[in-house]
Amino acid sequence: MGKNNCPQTIKSWPVDERPRERLIKFGPENLSDAQVVAIILGTGDAAAGSTALDLARAVLQKFDGFQGLDAAGINEICSVKGIGNAKAAQLKAALEAGKRLLSESGDAERKFNSSKDVADQYYPTLGRAKKEIFKALLLDSKNRVIKDVTISEGSLNASVVHPREVFNPAIKESAAGIIFVHNHPSGDPSPSREDMDLTQRLVKTGEVVGIKVIDHIVLGNGQYFSFLDKKIL
Repeated sequence: MGKNNCPQTIKSWPVDERPRERLIKFGPENLSDAQVVAIILGTGDAAAGSTALDLARAVLQKFDGFQGLDAAGINEICSVKGIGNAKAAQLKAALEAGKRLLSESGDAERKFNSSKDVADQYYPTLGRAKKEIFKALLLDSKNRVIKDVTISEGSLNASVVHPREVFNPAIKESAAGIIFVHNHPSGDPSPSREDMDLTQRLVKTGEVVGIKVIDHIVLGNGQYFSFLDKKIL
């Protein structure tokens, strides 16, 4: 094969076009989605003559952007030619870091004025999760978040989400109110009979310990259900 037919590497590109150099010179906000993913991947697929940017474009196209990539499992990501376990793990770790940052940012100053505020805040971390995750948001007297606590992960039932486990952290933090948030991996936010029964039990427990249950929000695929808005509490 002649020299002119050799695949071009990112190092041979003009400096300002290389993703890592662009980030350093212009800042991360000036990168395209593919350039961000290329930096996370680090290298391309030398055997196939693909650069890291080529792989990044292929991954984003297959999963239709970051949300689809976040919802994909390791094996699904590895189905992209040139992506192995190591690169797939790098992608999942980067996405998880972003979700944790979003979840942790500004808790002390965060204040929810509506069910939509809560849904918008937690959809990135819970909305596309493949297992049910039940969280308790502990609030002060001004409805500012003191802390959010993950109570359970997996099937939601009375044996997993016990009132004692739910209210212990709220009592320790001297919370004045509490909002429950969990997701339905099916994508349908309509509450199940178990959701209804559990919510009633938690409301009654809150009345006993003096911590008001303000709402229970169920997240689905781009939608949510609020017990407060539906006047079920």
